[in-house]
This record gives sequence, C-alpha cells and structure tokens, in this order.
Amino acid sequence: MMVRLGALFVLQSEPPICLIAGMDSTMAILDAEITVLDYESTGALRGYPNEPWQIGMVTLKNRKIDPESMFESLLQVDINRPFNPHAPGRHDVLRDKISEAPTTEELWPQIKQRITGRPLCAHNVATEKKFTRAMAPLHRFGPWIDTLRIARKAWPGCASYALEDLTVMLGLKQQVGNLCPGKQAHDALYDAVASAMLLEHLLEQPGWENTTRAELASI
Repeated sequence: MMVRLGALFVLQSEPPICLIAGMDSTMAILDAEITVLDYESTGALRGYPNEPWQIGMVTLKNRKIDPESMFESLLQVDINRPFNPHAPGRHDVLRDKISEAPTTEELWPQIKQRITGRPLCAHNVATEKKFTRAMAPLHRFGPWIDTLRIARKAWPGCASYALEDLTVMLGLKQQVGNLCPGKQAHDALYDAVASAMLLEHLLEQPGWENTTRAELASI
C-alpha cells in the first residue's frame, strides 16, 4: 500500500505477487537488474499498422544506470510505407537508414539476453509491451515496471507526467543529456535513459530502497 512521507508517497510492504514463473518477486529492487527500454514508432494510418522503427535500452544495476549497457538500433520499415504525420522523432531524415536497418527477427539474437528473465521498465509500458511481445511471441516477458504509473503515485498533482516534463521538473534533464550527448526527447535511447534516470531518482527517495520487484510492478 502507499503511505505519504512529506511530499512523496512511499510503499509499505505487502504480500508479494508472483509475477512470472521462476523469478523471485520478493527480491528487493536493490538486488535486481532492470532493463529500461523505449521504442519509437511509425504511428498508425488507415491500412498500415503501428510499427517500431527504433529501439533503445539501458540497464539499472544496484539501482544505478550502467552506461556501458546502453544499446540502440534502428528497425527496418519499408521505404514506401507512410508514417503518421504526427509521429515524433527524426524518422523523416532517417528514412533511407531505416529501410536498410535490421528487422526485429535479425536483431533478436543481440537483445534476447537483455530483455528475458529480468524485470522490464518503460514510461507508459503499453507500447513497449506490444512491440516486445510481437518480436518474440513465444517468450514471456516481465514483470513490467511503469514509470508513468509510479510517478503519478509518487508525485501526485503534477501538471504533466510526460517523460520530458518530469525530467525537467525533477532536475534530471542535464544528467540525461550527459549520458546521451547530441540526442533529444523522442529518440529511443534518450527516452530509455530518461525513464531509467526517473526510476533511479525515485529509488533514492526515503522509503523506496527496500521496494521489491513485485511491489513496483503492481503499481
């Protein structure tokens, strides 16, 4: 359950939820490796499904971002496939490279170990869940940790819970930029690092240090 500690809401221990077979859901986040990921996508248009064109990911180890774990790749989208005009990101200047990028099937061997058998995290996880499941339908992924839902619990009443707005509000934007020089919001690696930085910051707050994977995933 959540209790208030000053301006921050913190967790009180509750019986853990068994989230995935063979994974110890009672393990404190301090002891876990968490892969934080983000996809950028085409957006949906009539006759065309929403497809990912970029993936970025980074690992939290012992509640800290591991810069050596950062990974990014473009994902192949047919050069003739139109993008939704409202889809964010730099896809318009990368279309040639995107058309020649690896497919998700070709990329899978490189990223399998990063996203299986461990907690996964994203800001508003629905899109990341969908694209990750589509990449390997026979695998079970998660538990999933959603920094959007956690931020709403930890900092109620914010004017915006958009990832970029939260990093500015919490004074994290410069740190994200230092890890991702030359990148900006709506780049998959930048957004993955921003989500990881948000989770790292949260886990430094009093009352969150002994949070378990199950407790975070159940928010």
